[in-house]
Amino acid sequence: MLTSRHVLERPKAAVRPFALPALRHPLVSTLLADHRALLTDLLDGLGSPLHVVLPEVFEENVGRLRRAFADAGADAEILFAKKANKADCYVGSAAALGVGVDVASTPELVKALAGGVPGHRIGVSGPEKDDRLLALAVQHGCLVAVDSVSELGRLAEAARLAGRRADALLRSRTAGQPESRFGMSAAERDAAVGRCAELADHIRLRGFSFHLNGYGVAERAVAANEMIEHCLDARRRGSTSAELVDIGGGLPVRYVEPRLWSEFLAQDEPTHYHASRTFTDFYPYGGRPADQAVRAVMAHPVDGGESLAAKAGRHGIRFVVEPGRALLDQAGFTLFRVQQVDDRRESDGYAIVTAAGSSFSLSEQWFNSDYLPDPLLMPSRPGPDELFPACVAGSTCLESDMVTWRKIGFPQPVRRGDHLVYLNTAGYQMDSNESPFHDAPLPSKVVLRLDGEGTAPRWRLDGIR
Repeated sequence: MLTSRHVLERPKAAVRPFALPALRHPLVSTLLADHRALLTDLLDGLGSPLHVVLPEVFEENVGRLRRAFADAGADAEILFAKKANKADCYVGSAAALGVGVDVASTPELVKALAGGVPGHRIGVSGPEKDDRLLALAVQHGCLVAVDSVSELGRLAEAARLAGRRADALLRSRTAGQPESRFGMSAAERDAAVGRCAELADHIRLRGFSFHLNGYGVAERAVAANEMIEHCLDARRRGSTSAELVDIGGGLPVRYVEPRLWSEFLAQDEPTHYHASRTFTDFYPYGGRPADQAVRAVMAHPVDGGESLAAKAGRHGIRFVVEPGRALLDQAGFTLFRVQQVDDRRESDGYAIVTAAGSSFSLSEQWFNSDYLPDPLLMPSRPGPDELFPACVAGSTCLESDMVTWRKIGFPQPVRRGDHLVYLNTAGYQMDSNESPFHDAPLPSKVVLRLDGEGTAPRWRLDGIR
């Protein structure tokens, strides 16, 4: 497994328009520099696009987050948010490391169990879960985040039928986001705590959770402090097992250098995109790394000065965290083969590169946005050193099928048969929006491991051991 001594390489932004180069893990750099022939063979043999997944980077990220909580003096259990990527290999790594998994559907729960994660390390979230999912969660002793009073009743009934006691969190709306569609209002939460006491033979109230949009450190710390207070109130009302605060996911990932990100935002305008497309919101690609965010949340002062971690420790409160993107940071990339190039430089000032595949395999458009880190060009043969502005389109018949709307300044002309590499795509990009449109098969995922310097990577298709 890679160690924390590895440091992300800081790419140099060349003097060219539209430059937003992606940070790159040393393992990714090694694969692209020293094992390009293997990547080419895999892309040719398995089809375009091809997702390359790197479980050893996932494992490194687990270690980094664990250290961040430990350094902050916080007791925390990590649950990998499986919705961020469907690859089986990450669940296998989680099981090997004693990390839990957060699931929100019956198939996700089945895959987590099949991957070796025991039920007591699985959290079940999502709004108004169906009865089948609740029954399976009860059978395996999972921790269920309950979204409403009615769902609490259905969970109790599933536990009664199974002759078991279900572990539950009550998901509550926060004061900062009271109109969230997830969780209970203050009155509903109060009623649910009372119902937990009435249903004590079937429900064990373990604590509280919440859902936040955004990546604000202060808001997450304030919300977590609210949940600590809810735990203390539940204890006063007889639920002595209320000891968990689930702070959700929402840990940021740094894709590009913060300085470049600020410069990009300052110069961004519609003419930088195909058809002058406008976007109102982007992922904060230049944000702080996840481990720094954890330390900041845990150190945030609450109640007049005490840190969140210190208050939790004083009251015997443990945290649960559900990172998805943060554990997948640098843990995969995506390869596309160039299918055609429509050179419109003389008329429009840029070309349209058509990739074999579609934007369904790079899912930022699901969020009405664009995946902004520059793709890398892997040319099939040397070309002249000249700026080649181009956007990247998918090969479907949809006008909106643009893999990259932004015009990229490629370092040489892009040609049919070249390859494009989109870095750091494991978190939500690979398969959140995948589709067999036009009867195209879903892209393959290849698991790569590099055992040491100078050795050839070992590869297998994900799901095949």
